[in-house]
Amino acid sequence: MDIKRVTLLGNKDHGKSTLIGSLLIATGSATKQRIEEAKNVSRKLGRNFEPGFILDSFEEEREGGLTIDTTRAQITYKDAAFEFIDVPGHEELIGNMISGASYGDFAVLMVSAKDGEGITEQTRRHLMLAKLLGISRVVVAVNKMDAVAYKKEKFELIMDAVNGFCTNIGFEPGSVVFVPISAYNADNLVKRSARIRWYVGKPLMELVYEAASAKKRSSNGLRLLFQGTIKSGRKTLYTGKIVNGRLQRGQKIRIMPVGRNAVVNSIYVKGKEMRTASEGQNVALEIFGAHATRGCVGFDLESNPRCGTEFNAMVFSVEKIPKKVQLRMNGSELMADVAVFGEVDLKSGRIKEAHSIKPLGTGKAKIRLLESTIIESAIECPEMGRFLLYDSGRFAGIGIID
Repeated sequence: MDIKRVTLLGNKDHGKSTLIGSLLIATGSATKQRIEEAKNVSRKLGRNFEPGFILDSFEEEREGGLTIDTTRAQITYKDAAFEFIDVPGHEELIGNMISGASYGDFAVLMVSAKDGEGITEQTRRHLMLAKLLGISRVVVAVNKMDAVAYKKEKFELIMDAVNGFCTNIGFEPGSVVFVPISAYNADNLVKRSARIRWYVGKPLMELVYEAASAKKRSSNGLRLLFQGTIKSGRKTLYTGKIVNGRLQRGQKIRIMPVGRNAVVNSIYVKGKEMRTASEGQNVALEIFGAHATRGCVGFDLESNPRCGTEFNAMVFSVEKIPKKVQLRMNGSELMADVAVFGEVDLKSGRIKEAHSIKPLGTGKAKIRLLESTIIESAIECPEMGRFLLYDSGRFAGIGIID
C-alpha cells in the first residue's frame, strides 16, 4: 500500500495531537490496547479522555499538554495509508518543525476557532515555512468549532483571513481548502457532522485523500542531481536522484555546469538494472562521454538550463543572516553574499522594504554566488529551487529561488 506523508502544522494548543488521536480511533487505525492505555493515563491525570495521549510518547508531553518532538502516526483511509507527521507548534522548536515538514508531500494546518486563540503569528509563520519547504497544497482544519457553538460566521472569518494571507505569499488559487472540525468530538473528520449542517463540503480525510491524489506540477524536462560515484566490479557508476521527469537507457543527457553530453548505458535502481527510472528514484548510472561530480545536474537535450551567479530569493531566517553565508544547494556547498531588500509582514503576507530579516522572519534577498552554478526557480523545479543557509557551520535559514 502506498504511504502518503502529511505534514501537520499549527500553533501549540490548537489540537494537532488530539486530531491524530481521534483519527486513529475513527479510522480503526489504533489498537484497543493503545486506546485503553490513553484512557488510563487520562484517569491518572484526573482528566476526561484525551485522544492525543494515544499519540504522545513522553510523560512530560502528556503532563504539559504539548508535543515536544516530531511524532508520526499512520492512518488508513480507503485504499491508502497516511503518515501524519505532527511537528511542534511552539516557537522554541521551530527547527524540529522545519525538519519534520520537509518530509511531507502536503500539509494540514490546524487553526483554533476558540476565542482568544484563532490565527496567530505562529500560524502565519507555519504557512510561510510550508511555502518555502515546497508544500503546494494545504488543507486548513478550523478546529474547536464546539467551543464557538459551531457558528458558521466564526469559520468564515478564519477562512477569509487565511485565504488572504496565502494569496499574498504566493499560494495558487484553489491550492488551500478549508473544513470546520472538532477534533475532540470527531466532527467532520471521517464523515459529515450533523452538528455542522451549514457546511456542505467534504470531511477532513476526504480532502486529505484528494490532496494526496493530486498530480504534482513540474516542468517536463529531466532533472537529475548527481551525488557521487561507486564501484561495481570494474565499472564506475554515478549515483544521483531524479527530481523531475524520467530517464531511460540509451538516452543522451546534458551534464551541467561542465557543459558535456553523455549517453546513459545502464540504469540501476536498488541494485536492479532497469530500462527506465522516474521522478523521486535514487539511481546508479553507467554513462559514457562525460564525468559528473557531486553538484552536477543532468538534463535532457531539449532543456535550456540557466547557469549563473545571481538570483533573487525568499529567505526564512532562523537567526540573523550575515552578509556572507554558505549555501547548500543541489548537493553543492557554495559561498555567497546576501543583500536583503525586503521583509514579509507576518500580518498581511505583503513585502515591505527592509535591509535585514529578524530571527524567525522571512524576507527577500539578492544572492550573489562566488562561483557559477545551475539556477532554477522553485516554480520550475521545487527540488532544485530550494537551498539552506549556514553561518560558520551553524544552520541559519532556508530559501527558495524566485
